[in-house]
Amino acid sequence: MTQPEFDRNEAETRAELIDSALKVAQWGHDLTANSRVRREYYFTQGKLIGGNQRGNVNQADYVLVYRGQQLAVIEAKRVRLSANEGVAQAKRYAERLNIRYTYATNGKTIYRIDMQTGQEGEIERYPTPDELWQATYHKANQWRDKFANIDFETKSGTWQPRYYQHNAIEATLEAIIAGKDRILLTLATGTGKTAIAFQIAWKLFHSRWNIKAWRGDNQITRPTRILFLADRNILANQAFSAFSAFDEDAMIRIDSSTIRKNRAVPKNGNVFFTIFQTFMAGKKDKNGDVSPSFGDYSADFFDLIVIDECHRGGANDEGNWRKILDYFTPAVQLGLTATPRQENNINTYQYFGEAVYTYSLKEGINDGFLTPFRIKRIASNIDEYHYDPDDDVEGEIDKQKTYTEKEINRSIKIEARERHRVKTFMQMIDQDEKTVVFCATQVHAAAVRNLINQFKHRTEPNYCVRVTANDGKAGEDFLKQFQDNERTIPTVLTTSRKLSTGVDARNVRNIILMRPVTSMIEFKQIIGRGTRLYDFKDYFTLYDFVKAYEHFEDKAWDGEPDPCTICKELACICAVQVCTQCQEKPCVCPPKVCQECHKFPCRCTTESDEIKEETSEYLVKKVASITLSDGKVRQLNNVISTEFIGENGKPITPEAYLKQFYNDLPTFFNDEDQLRHIWSQPETRQQLLVGLQEKGYSHAQLHVLAKMIRATKSDLFDVLAHIAYALPTKTRQERIQSRKKAIYKGYNTQQREFIDFILGHYIDNGVNELAQEKLKVLISLKYQTVRDMPAELGKVVGVRNLFHEIQQRLYQ
Repeated sequence: MTQPEFDRNEAETRAELIDSALKVAQWGHDLTANSRVRREYYFTQGKLIGGNQRGNVNQADYVLVYRGQQLAVIEAKRVRLSANEGVAQAKRYAERLNIRYTYATNGKTIYRIDMQTGQEGEIERYPTPDELWQATYHKANQWRDKFANIDFETKSGTWQPRYYQHNAIEATLEAIIAGKDRILLTLATGTGKTAIAFQIAWKLFHSRWNIKAWRGDNQITRPTRILFLADRNILANQAFSAFSAFDEDAMIRIDSSTIRKNRAVPKNGNVFFTIFQTFMAGKKDKNGDVSPSFGDYSADFFDLIVIDECHRGGANDEGNWRKILDYFTPAVQLGLTATPRQENNINTYQYFGEAVYTYSLKEGINDGFLTPFRIKRIASNIDEYHYDPDDDVEGEIDKQKTYTEKEINRSIKIEARERHRVKTFMQMIDQDEKTVVFCATQVHAAAVRNLINQFKHRTEPNYCVRVTANDGKAGEDFLKQFQDNERTIPTVLTTSRKLSTGVDARNVRNIILMRPVTSMIEFKQIIGRGTRLYDFKDYFTLYDFVKAYEHFEDKAWDGEPDPCTICKELACICAVQVCTQCQEKPCVCPPKVCQECHKFPCRCTTESDEIKEETSEYLVKKVASITLSDGKVRQLNNVISTEFIGENGKPITPEAYLKQFYNDLPTFFNDEDQLRHIWSQPETRQQLLVGLQEKGYSHAQLHVLAKMIRATKSDLFDVLAHIAYALPTKTRQERIQSRKKAIYKGYNTQQREFIDFILGHYIDNGVNELAQEKLKVLISLKYQTVRDMPAELGKVVGVRNLFHEIQQRLYQ
């Protein structure tokens, strides 16, 4: 008998109606070559919420793919519902996936939305793959066709682009197709910018794209020549490894020693990797002027130049390295950065233009592709220093001055203060977890390294090592060992600025800030050292001794910048039209210079491999040493506070988090009676806990809330009831004592013995011991097997009923 149409659930609607309609439209590789229907396409992973668990994921019912391009999203509802029920979701998914056309359907009605023109309405059938391609790309382009014929390099099927990586790659290729030769991608640290650059290079190379053919000379068919340009050797080396799918003889690592040895720059390759410093070095002429090595290439030698961390040098109008990009003007130049437009990186955006694609830190954390973080704010009674005659001073200091955090460890050093700080965080962290400590200078980093090794529990001499510019190859070797997730030594690195960016160490669990971070750009980069995903890594912790948390209050932390105060545009256009204030083009209105280095843009974050920040000898002579009096040393203490990260990606205090939790609770239960009813049954209790978790209140976070109200030995029911209804809390032991007579009522001796066993586990471990799946475990612990249970205990069904009934009595 045929099933009535309106009895079909959503899965049946898809299988019997929507799939059939797509076949009629010739979707599927067996019907139209290079077409594919992706079903139940999960494009996010779900935010990490603790306990190795994740929140809700985003899943599109269908994504239609043709010639490697995602062309449409389909949101399905069961046939008895209106197709309009899926419209909002269809639009939301199409927006995230950068797809123009999206459809909402119930299998009978198809509602189409054009995300570009805003046109929408019902249609009779789905378009064929070729029809949808033509609708998406009105104007044919030979390069788009060539790019579409080159598949992503999937490393034998082990790699697929995440949705935002796919968006970034396609946005870049479309910019090239449109003739744009200065392109910018802005993606948060840890989201795979190098992998994106590799896939772009892969498609260009195998399409035999080059700037001469791109500009119309169809006689030129040579493969692409690509330059990956960084400002640190470690970044260039990491990129070299990431591009390893290219043939070995196609890849060239340009370094100073190779140039000196061969007395020429290498040209016999296709994908080149180097750093700015190498290209700026060269031979001196008779007058002593350096002829930079990049000039040994013709200006049009490279077709594509990828500038990693482009905000730090190449795009800076005042920077010496800009000469390299200006020389290779004919090339398409792709800038990679993790920082949206701000005052101290405006040159980057003036040079490249607005980013063709942006993916923020907040999006990465909420999507589950980056690790969330917690903040431990640590303030002490010696965060500043004013001269005290009881202290011993070696060197010269201003006795009338109060030395702030910015000056300590640069103008003066206080060994007891640093010892106290190191002891504090070494007692707080798990000393087996990988940790990076940011210090004021290279000398400070050495001193902190020594203190950490004095306080460590481990016996290995290289438990903590320093990695700075002065450490040279030894430091690079230590860094490689630290990045190896199979190795546990070294466990802690100290640095000044060298590790603030670009270092891929996935299992970093702790970041310690022992120096001020004056730049928002650098602060985001430092946060990025911990955001990379790793197995069983639910979060990392930022230990903040220097009030860096104040950056979270800046509107530029994560989100759109404020409009320009001069041209009033969100994407400032002062650089391309006459400024209304200074009447100059480009605008010459004085920018804000950095308070630390007195430069614009700020140079505080620059510490290259070959350019040392300051020599150790200079710092030793410059810094005055202060020995605190014994009384002061004994009085050193800290105030430590924990902060949560709210839904907007900014930290909130525990008090604010508690208030937010209080405001959210009415969405889960209406009153105390309903909470008791829900909590007294394992199934409904689990549903409530899952709901709280999906809202962002994981078991670990609920435990923190319990600590805040001094109820760590209480049932989570008491925590919820106290926060929601101000009921007094009681410990699990007290709850049992108050209900024991009612719990025992009607049960025999053997049953009471088993009840005591269950409740003993409940007292020790909490309400999780009363979960449905725990019953079998408890029986095994008490009696080994079900067969060994005493007859007086009753049959299995009776024991299950007992397990449920004692919970109802426990919470009455």
